Amino acid sequence: MTAETTTTALADFSATELLQGYKAGELSPVEATEASMARIEEHNAEFNAFCLVAEDEALAAARESEQRWAAGKPAGALDGVPTSIKDLLLTKGWPTLRGSRLISPDQEWNEDAPVVAAMRAAGAVFVGKTTTPEFGWKGVTDNPLTGNTGNPWDASKTCGGSSGGSATAVALGMGALSVGTDGGGSVRIPASFSGIVGMKPTYGTIPLYPPTPYGTLAHAGPMTRTVEDNALLLDVLAASDPRDWSALAPPRQSFTEGLHDGINGLRIAFSPDLGFATVDSEVARLVARAVDLLATLGAEVETADPGIQDPINEYHALWFAGAGKVIRAYDEARWGELDPGLLEVCRQGHAVTVDQYLDANAVRAKLGQRLGAFHEQYDLLVTPTMPIPAFDVGCEVPPGSGLKRWAQWSPFTYPFNMTQQPAISVPCGLTASGLPVGLQLVGPRHADALVLRAAAAYEQARGEFGRPPVLAAGERRE
Repeated sequence: MTAETTTTALADFSATELLQGYKAGELSPVEATEASMARIEEHNAEFNAFCLVAEDEALAAARESEQRWAAGKPAGALDGVPTSIKDLLLTKGWPTLRGSRLISPDQEWNEDAPVVAAMRAAGAVFVGKTTTPEFGWKGVTDNPLTGNTGNPWDASKTCGGSSGGSATAVALGMGALSVGTDGGGSVRIPASFSGIVGMKPTYGTIPLYPPTPYGTLAHAGPMTRTVEDNALLLDVLAASDPRDWSALAPPRQSFTEGLHDGINGLRIAFSPDLGFATVDSEVARLVARAVDLLATLGAEVETADPGIQDPINEYHALWFAGAGKVIRAYDEARWGELDPGLLEVCRQGHAVTVDQYLDANAVRAKLGQRLGAFHEQYDLLVTPTMPIPAFDVGCEVPPGSGLKRWAQWSPFTYPFNMTQQPAISVPCGLTASGLPVGLQLVGPRHADALVLRAAAAYEQARGEFGRPPVLAAGERRE
């Protein structure tokens, strides 16, 4: 580490760079963890990315990692990398409160979720748990327990959700890696709003446990600053776990293999609005510019819609029914302590009939069939990730929009939870007010490696994205 590369600046290193430095004996897991902790101490009070910070445990784990690297025996692919965990995922020894007053911290926490177990086995250094809306129910991040989480580019704006704490943590260098969950956009929404890379892989690629009432809408996904780190983390998260009966077989090769092979000859469809969405003009301009860049890389790009109708009513039936099931596990006398919006959608979910639920699944099946046929003609579908930039923090919908629920302003994300397709959000620019915009790349089911490869090609051609103003004004990495 040079004199210019201070301990604080290590917080800006990617996981891939940290691992290369550890292997060469030039970087220290302890100093990298100290750098992440320094960022948390400096910025968490303003942005509220973490609901639990475990500095002593993290530094102890980093010292053990440093000893393993010194002996030439790293534990696994993430050994010594500062990492955070969304507070919906069980973590042994730490409470998982899911942003709710209904869950008591005074109980035994003796089990890791599959993704946490996989990262632990790979040597990740856990720095803490990140904020989520209550039970992960909406596309912004605030809850009755820990309050609002701010956007890393402007704390007065939302970071998105439900994995908003993870997105803010990654963007601000509070750990190079995080893992979130995505039932309707909850990795990709905050990735777009917060200027990071977030992927929802094919359903079943990443095992989940305990079983979720949201069923096969629910995915887990890696959240990182670079596509290469996303592929690295997905390799670890895709490990087999027998507790998830619906999980796919582990991948046969690393997602990092062929990551930089380019997109020459790929057939890419660009749908500016999926045929039904209304898109902010600044977002539309930045996404179109990104699509033009893809075309210069040798891809065959044409404007084409997949020919689908907005499935929001069916999505709401499935999502609200799942939310309604979640709260039935808790004493009804305490439901008044819930986020009022959550309680409202749960009441609606309780009213969903069996026929309505089955009809929604039938529409979902037809949607999947239509997208499957579409991908016979096109290797990838490209859209905006979000039709709007981030809006005021603490609001479920943009003020003055007349909208009622979060999914109404996220039309590009939830359809692909319904179809189980892999989709990634990559930053593609900043609005005039300095807020990030995301480009979404969607592939057919099981084409996760292709989605990552295309995202990597775009990222390399785009160049460095930049840093949130609160960091750009401070110490820079040399």
